[in-house]
Amino acid sequence: MLLRKANVLDGALALLEAEGLDGFTTRKLGAALGVRASALYRHYPDKRALLDAMADRILEEVSVDLPDGSWDERGTVLAGRLRQALLSHRDGARVVAGAYSAEPNTVQFGNTAVEILRSAGLPPEQAGWATTAVSHYVLGHTIEEQSRADLAARGTWTGKMDAFNDLEDQVAATAFDADPAERFAYGLRLILNGIRHELAQVRTASSAGS
Repeated sequence: MLLRKANVLDGALALLEAEGLDGFTTRKLGAALGVRASALYRHYPDKRALLDAMADRILEEVSVDLPDGSWDERGTVLAGRLRQALLSHRDGARVVAGAYSAEPNTVQFGNTAVEILRSAGLPPEQAGWATTAVSHYVLGHTIEEQSRADLAARGTWTGKMDAFNDLEDQVAATAFDADPAERFAYGLRLILNGIRHELAQVRTASSAGS
């Protein structure tokens, strides 16, 4: 059997779905593809390179054909697409988090986000920082969403919530068991409001210097 790079990546994502990130090994992937694990290294030199490629595949459609609109409308769509892409793969957020991949889809996502913010008036450095802040929010939120789903699948989520409620924990009462999509949208609005404040300061400084 001729092992193609695309077959390795498809197999890796299928294994991720079956085993989760904690159970993902190149040995298991090789077995699933009917080859020795060492055969994978013809296409990916190590597990990190394979995970980077998986992260890039997860981001494949996120930046494609964004609708027209204001910077915040486009940013909201982009962040929402990122969340949905991460949620569409088991442990997708954990795979993408910390990848720092230079693969094309990952680079396109970052460049698209930065360009949205630069076109709104943020200087390049601040646009990069703001993109990082939003990306970290989406990743962190989605990691928690997927962890909650995993706990629910194991049947342990209800017990954890009961323990929090016994302690009258206000975070648990108002946030942990709320609709994740609503909490995500609320947190994203907070961040976008912060970016609006930054834009207003940039415009004020520009007017004062002219």
